[in-house]
Amino acid sequence: MRIYGDKRSGNCYKIQLLLSLLGKSCEWVDVDIMKGETRAPSFLEKAPNGKIPLLELDDGRVLSESNAIMHYIACNSPYVPSSPYHFSQLLQWQFFEQYSHEPYIAVARYINVYLGLPEDKKDEYESKQAGGYRALAVMEHQLNLTPYLLGDSISLADISLFAYTHVANEGGFDLSAYPAIRNWIQLIKEQKGFIPMKA
Repeated sequence: MRIYGDKRSGNCYKIQLLLSLLGKSCEWVDVDIMKGETRAPSFLEKAPNGKIPLLELDDGRVLSESNAIMHYIACNSPYVPSSPYHFSQLLQWQFFEQYSHEPYIAVARYINVYLGLPEDKKDEYESKQAGGYRALAVMEHQLNLTPYLLGDSISLADISLFAYTHVANEGGFDLSAYPAIRNWIQLIKEQKGFIPMKA
């Protein structure tokens, strides 16, 4: 099993963190987004959408989309609930992450950290703040009720949302008003097998 990814990306870090928490290992192939390596013909042969992370199985089959890859890796593990309702809740949080969280928090971080917040991106950067804070408020509400997003134990939902939430400050988001989120971040950092995200 081989993962193609950039360890600075939250979507790739999710996979790296999950593998470490599960005590699994696989070959990691670095792909530098900033150098345009996802647009190289050799990579596009494997991933026509030109996105990372990408999972390549030993038989040559591939999977893209970070949350789909996570489900493949964590299948039959404690991180995936067995009850239909809780499994559906897991999917609910992962769809939320991709459509209501990541487009704001991750993009703001990218503009600030990797583009250096250029003048022509300031309006876009500022427009991401409201959406990001809405997403954080949804998480804070749930984490005031339960220590993890699905209840009393960590799941793929937490790993998916941890990736960009714990570096939200790099996108200009102030977590000081979100004590439940800050406590949740600490709980995940205390998990056996936890590894930090590459700066």
